[in-house]
Amino acid sequence: MFTPGHDPKRNYNGRPKGSQNKASKEIREAYQRLVENNLDNMTLWLTSVAADDPEKAFDLMLKLSEYIIPKLARQEITGNNGEDLFKNISFEFGPNINDEENRIEE
Repeated sequence: MFTPGHDPKRNYNGRPKGSQNKASKEIREAYQRLVENNLDNMTLWLTSVAADDPEKAFDLMLKLSEYIIPKLARQEITGNNGEDLFKNISFEFGPNINDEENRIEE
């Protein structure tokens, strides 16, 4: 049924969750094309920077890698209700120096 002022094809609730903004999507695609078209130049530029400052070139490579390789999120492993899984683990690296029986006197 037609209602004046109402377009049945239009979503009046806004963009669906998780969908990309059209302008943001176009900017990402343009940036991706720019990078892809300059891969050879990027190698030359990094080589040029490395000739004067290898540390800066390495830093630039690390910054660029963040766009290609996602950073891993830190994860903590816990038991039920956040219980420490390692509470009953102990390490021994030789005799206890506080034990009178094993103490070596000089």
